[in-house]
Amino acid sequence: MIEFEQTVVDAVTGHMNGDHPEDNLLIVRAFGAPDATESTMVGVDGLGGVWQITDASGQREVRVEWPGGEISERPEIRREVVALYKAACERLGVPAREEHAPAGAEHHGAHGEQAAHGEQGGHPHQAPEDDGSFSYAIRTATWGDHSDSEGSTIMEDIMRMRGTLDDYTALVVQHYFMYEALEAAAEQLAANPRFAALHPETLIRQQAIVTDLEHLLGADWREQLASVPATVSYADRIREVAAEGWLPGIIAHHYTRYLGDLSGGQMIAKRVKKQHGFDRAGIAFYDFTELGSIADFKTTYRAVLDELGEQLSDEERQRMIDEVRLAYRFNTEVFIDMQRARDSVSA
Repeated sequence: MIEFEQTVVDAVTGHMNGDHPEDNLLIVRAFGAPDATESTMVGVDGLGGVWQITDASGQREVRVEWPGGEISERPEIRREVVALYKAACERLGVPAREEHAPAGAEHHGAHGEQAAHGEQGGHPHQAPEDDGSFSYAIRTATWGDHSDSEGSTIMEDIMRMRGTLDDYTALVVQHYFMYEALEAAAEQLAANPRFAALHPETLIRQQAIVTDLEHLLGADWREQLASVPATVSYADRIREVAAEGWLPGIIAHHYTRYLGDLSGGQMIAKRVKKQHGFDRAGIAFYDFTELGSIADFKTTYRAVLDELGEQLSDEERQRMIDEVRLAYRFNTEVFIDMQRARDSVSA
């Protein structure tokens, strides 16, 4: 059986959970869990997909094999997920839409750390189509990327609730350094009438991260912080963009982080809460209650991106897209370094 690299699995599950939650439920109801009330895609390999579902019996995993048989290449995943979706629609008597975005399209990591998902519109099963907008170009910027995870499984372990509390704490620590740089840079967005809607005060995460660190590490949490090399490089790049005053570049990093937190990032909160018994402290970072409607915020975000795209030259648009891809790579490298740090402790 073919095992895909973790970045591929992350992309597929992040996209399906962030943009196609209804499809997840549709598929498992058609193939193995007819009474499921919740469904989250947690895995993908050469033989099929794996979903964690909730029904009257509790929580369990459901594996559904690919309609076309075993696959071995990343592009084949999209084909099989689309076929699976259509087969599920046929079995349940639900009209299938004509188009379906690539299942491995979004860089949403298993927990959404790298995801930048927008909202679906129209029909509840309607996938986003290429409307030529800049927001669509940004959203699909990393669809063709294939990053080498170098064996990092730390995010998969956290999402499958087999990671340790130390694994999760290490992630929160990296967030502290990332958002220290990002939210300082984002002050430039908040101060600009064109972009202020992207960074309302209710979006700011720093105090929530401090709440989580105090809960996880205690009163002396500051003395225990240590960033991995990739996090240092990531924060340095954000500061470099901010020092240049390049607002589209700041938005590229802002979009990659926050839209992921608002989408796939919500999954990690649910899993960590269940595994470690947290209430709010410990997962406050993922609590966006004060932001209001996440769907409305994403709609506003897309509108601002589209307006920005209309004002940029082709060269400037491409430069911003490249920065989104760089942010994606930085996130992947953080996971790799976290894995190395974990391996060095256990060696």
